[in-house]
Amino acid sequence: MSLIPQPIAPIPQRTASVARNAFPKGTIVMHLRDELDSPYGDEDFLDLFSRRGQPGWSAWRLAMITVMQYISDLTDRQAADAVRGRIDWKYALSLELEDPGIDASVLSEFRQRLVNARVEQKLLDKLLARCIEKGWLRGHRQQRTDSTHVSAAIRNINRLELIGETLRAALNSLAAVAPNWLSSVVSPDWFDRYSRRVEDYRLPESKDERHLLALTIGADGHHLLNAIYADCDAPDWYWEIPAVEVLRQVWIQQFYLDARGQLYLRENQGKPPAAQQICSPYEIEARFSRKRSSSWVGYKVHLTEICDRTSPHLITHVETTSATTADCTLTQPIHQALKEKDLVPKEHIVDTAYIDAPELVNSKQIHDIELIGPVLPDSSWQALSPDGLDRAKFEINWDEQSARCPQGHLSKSWERTVDRRGQQTVKIVFPYKTCQACPLKERCTKAKKAGRTLTLRPQQQHDALQVARAYQKSDDFKQRYAVRAGIEGTLSQGIRAFGLRRCRYRGIAKTRLQHIITATAINVVRLVNWLQERPFSETKISHFARLANTG
Repeated sequence: MSLIPQPIAPIPQRTASVARNAFPKGTIVMHLRDELDSPYGDEDFLDLFSRRGQPGWSAWRLAMITVMQYISDLTDRQAADAVRGRIDWKYALSLELEDPGIDASVLSEFRQRLVNARVEQKLLDKLLARCIEKGWLRGHRQQRTDSTHVSAAIRNINRLELIGETLRAALNSLAAVAPNWLSSVVSPDWFDRYSRRVEDYRLPESKDERHLLALTIGADGHHLLNAIYADCDAPDWYWEIPAVEVLRQVWIQQFYLDARGQLYLRENQGKPPAAQQICSPYEIEARFSRKRSSSWVGYKVHLTEICDRTSPHLITHVETTSATTADCTLTQPIHQALKEKDLVPKEHIVDTAYIDAPELVNSKQIHDIELIGPVLPDSSWQALSPDGLDRAKFEINWDEQSARCPQGHLSKSWERTVDRRGQQTVKIVFPYKTCQACPLKERCTKAKKAGRTLTLRPQQQHDALQVARAYQKSDDFKQRYAVRAGIEGTLSQGIRAFGLRRCRYRGIAKTRLQHIITATAINVVRLVNWLQERPFSETKISHFARLANTG
């Protein structure tokens, strides 16, 4: 399929007349077309299509349909029907009333082209660029960021179901491409175990029987893998079957062989970390994670939005990550992405998860962004004790590379090291004899065979951390940080109205596309409301809570 760039066609006169008569106040998609014409053009998607072949539908129309589909929360088939049957959609797409529209498969093909070319960000960025061009985004001083969990498009399964389904998926794939070879490898009892989906209610109830079944499945899986990798009669291309590769990885993660070749099920301490562990054979990129009382298998989405009073609260950037990715690793990539969009804020308001000493320094030095949010307090027992001598009570001389304790004693050594997370630190040690004889020892250190040890960040990070800890106790900080609460409303809107917390597709690449389209759809709704001067919804207060205000 090829693409021949065409200018955006004007709205047919008959379509415009019927649409305006049917919808005197307009609809969201009609306002989108009236205010923005179209944020997309065919030339924006030239790289997605071949230069030769049968001409396809206009790329700008496909991009518009993709966004409008999410605004109305429609499936591909429903969106294709809307193109054929809804007058306001024909208005937004410059189509004649008699236009037959498109087949539903064209939409999934267009999304796949976006993912393959890695240009899905254009759907959001082009809309933001048009808003900047119109002058609607100016003086974006404040932005805020938060994340929420996203459940993968799979059912939650336990460990026994995982290994059973992984082997069953590999058998199904082999049965489709190599039925004769597979028949010579399996035994008749395999058909009883793996012909149906492995579900918990069909599994044994006792712990010993479940363990025995897991070892039986493990032995069957090893037999199949040995037949594929060790048997000379098995073609090499069997190794490249995706389900077989997943089987190999899951078996490494869940089982091991001892020196005698005996198969064992790995205990918890022998299993890989959550960031590497496959949770489903049908969605191998989804990971298990837990945050406070919530646990899920899937991903995380990070939304950044403008929160100035003079600008529409549009989402400026979207990041989709594995469920196990720490939020603080996204702070600098978000800043860099905002810089590339010419949307760098003066103040970036985030919660504790996005802030650490390196982020405080790098945000200011690299992008001139003030990172506002509560940093983690000193968690040492000295800081938690009312009369403890925490790190803040020591005088640090960075030029002379020495420290002085509250009693006036100098440190004996100063060493630059790297902690377990790979971050630069400074290790300061005080003399053993001095600390043991100190009258404040019980308030300072519990070490019996060593002096007090301080572990600090490099000077700039240490100073930034101390300033932030002191500032977050002030009323000014509390007033500025209160703005961050508004991002919860954005997450709620995405979850309730746009299905943000549930994957429509499988794989992190398609999930990222879903989140970008969702953010674009939210922006369209918010932009239309802002242009029509519709006020924000007020926070709902229960009837009982109102009694406290009226009394």
